Amino acid sequence: RTEVIGNIKILRKYIDWTPFFSTWMLKGKYPEIFNNEIVGLEAKKLFDDANTLLDRLEKSNELQAKGVFQLFKAHSTEDDSVKIYAEDGSLMEEFHFLRQQGKKGNNLPNLCLSDFVSPENQPDSDYFGMFAVTAGLGIEPLVKEFEQQHDDYNAILIKAIADRLAEAFAEYLHEQIRKKEWGYQSHETFSNEELIKEKYQGIRPAPGYPACPDHTEKAKIFNLLQPDKIGITLTESFAMYPQAAVSGFYFSNVESKYFTTGKIGKDQIADYAKRKKTSILEIEKWLAPVLAYEPN
Repeated sequence: RTEVIGNIKILRKYIDWTPFFSTWMLKGKYPEIFNNEIVGLEAKKLFDDANTLLDRLEKSNELQAKGVFQLFKAHSTEDDSVKIYAEDGSLMEEFHFLRQQGKKGNNLPNLCLSDFVSPENQPDSDYFGMFAVTAGLGIEPLVKEFEQQHDDYNAILIKAIADRLAEAFAEYLHEQIRKKEWGYQSHETFSNEELIKEKYQGIRPAPGYPACPDHTEKAKIFNLLQPDKIGITLTESFAMYPQAAVSGFYFSNVESKYFTTGKIGKDQIADYAKRKKTSILEIEKWLAPVLAYEPN
């Protein structure tokens, strides 16, 4: 388990600005959005204001970024799970994933995240990582300062910037792990645009998102990494606090890629509930958006 501190001067270079503009209902890709006849001027003003605030944050240390990560020995199982082990070989935890069930074209497999970890019948060890980062430590006094000045614009802007910095931190940390911790891309030299386009080897899917729609698996990440020690907590609904936080898994397999599970049938839900040792009703509650059927 390794704790890391994010430097805002470095992290701001990794910001993906396109989603930032989307937050403000401005459609367009950065930096081309500045040339848009309808929203270009407004986007440029917003961008300049955000960078003025970033200049302040870079100098003042009012907003802090912290993270934690760990790589574990791991093997996948035949039932779409991934087991992780301590250095002495003892089982530490088992993560459960879902497989695509929709019909696909010829020679196109139905993917599951466990496919990207070596099977347990293989003699060679594989590794599986996880992380949690935030760039929202100290945000409450900043928001309160702006609200007391009746400056709703900057109160919203600081939250949007913190969100972008958290995503930037996740991008930066993943790069460092590929280069130094795992070392499988030690000579990687991608531009920020190439990083945004995910030109590198490896993925970092998050619980609750298309490839892993079950938010409850996040609890295992928190049990193992203890992000509460750096100020990130998990609510009863499995949301992270501060809101400007990101957590997820690391897969290094050259074949690993993002995908959407799509709708999940009752047969897999029953199997998944059995693997997680919980009720089908509980699983249906958390996976309601991806169910391929109407639960009873």
